[in-house]
Amino acid sequence: MNQQPDKLTALYCRLSQDDALDGESNSITNQKALLSKYAAEHGFRNPMFFVDDGFSGTNFQRPGFQEMMKYVEDYSVSTLIVKDLSRLGREYSYMGRLQDFIFPAYDVRFIAINDDVDSAKGENDFAVFKNVFNDYYAKDTSKKIRAVVIMRGEAGEHIASNPPYGYVKDPQNKKKWIVDEESAKVVRRIFDLCIAGKGPMQIAKVLTADRVLTVTAYNARQKGWSMPDNLYQWCAKSVAGILERPEYTGCTVNFKTYTKSLKFKKRMENPKENRRVFEDTQPAIIERGQWERVQTLRANKRRPTKTGKTSIFSGLVYCADCGAKLYYCTCNTYKDESQDHFVCSNYKSNTGSCQIHYIREVTLYRRVLECIQGTLTYVRLFRDDFTQEMLAQDEASRKAELTQKRKAFSGAQ
Repeated sequence: MNQQPDKLTALYCRLSQDDALDGESNSITNQKALLSKYAAEHGFRNPMFFVDDGFSGTNFQRPGFQEMMKYVEDYSVSTLIVKDLSRLGREYSYMGRLQDFIFPAYDVRFIAINDDVDSAKGENDFAVFKNVFNDYYAKDTSKKIRAVVIMRGEAGEHIASNPPYGYVKDPQNKKKWIVDEESAKVVRRIFDLCIAGKGPMQIAKVLTADRVLTVTAYNARQKGWSMPDNLYQWCAKSVAGILERPEYTGCTVNFKTYTKSLKFKKRMENPKENRRVFEDTQPAIIERGQWERVQTLRANKRRPTKTGKTSIFSGLVYCADCGAKLYYCTCNTYKDESQDHFVCSNYKSNTGSCQIHYIREVTLYRRVLECIQGTLTYVRLFRDDFTQEMLAQDEASRKAELTQKRKAFSGAQ
């Protein structure tokens, strides 16, 4: 008798994209046939398959593996059988924990057929070396794949798996993106609404009210996947992501994120100086000038107040003492617009660290207008001097930028 009658025999199969390159021997079909035959010939009852197709062995957050471990932790599994150790995983430290601590704690017999591992027969001295080799194989494969991706990215090819919302892969050439007019119309509308003064949250509310399919829902419909529950519930984060993508101007931006190592999977944002930008790689959905205008508006974060009013100076005015932004204050109870004003955000009704510095909008408008008029007068009277001053400032700015880039480049060496 190999197991208790009411317990399961877990038959686990895994195949990653890299494993598929080795041929049919590692296919899910082949693994299932091998495990079924082994279980039947050795009298293991109640077989149940757990499958992860297309998942790396270095990451144990796989749906099939996680489901199997729930049965293990419920003491519902008597025996776990795999084709070989690499099918269960390629991360040697966690593989050691599974074999030496976790499976024994839940009274699970572990069998790796091709590696001659059977916990019921005692420890296999070579299993630890097998796990280390499997771990090294995963690292070596990752390095080779990363080298290919870097080569493609440096050549200006798209290295993203899927095009951004608004584009699709060209059926004639999968390396090229073409405009998907249906979703591109939504992208253009989002940019137009932003220029009209609406923020991501307000734009999301407009799209939701108009029952526009969300990005997730639209992609699911196009690819024939199961549709999400909320078909039209846009969120501010999705809108902001669209507004920030330079790819809509027709360029390709590679190496926007990176991972620190094979085992640390979190994507980190790459500094702009480490990214590669290639112009005119696909048709533009948004004109360059319009995209830059949106970035300027979002940087200043000019938003309508609850009264619906906005100011041309919102996001541009700072406190002379503490350097904090001045908030635009207005109210429907004001008798006239001359009472609209800006107040230091670091004051906060006498609870902050700054004083109650404020300026009326009409006063600010008048001062700025006077400054512009004075500058124009100076330009008319002293055109040559003004030109020389501007050229000198531009040269100083370019030298400072070049110095900064040289320091960044030296630090990266």
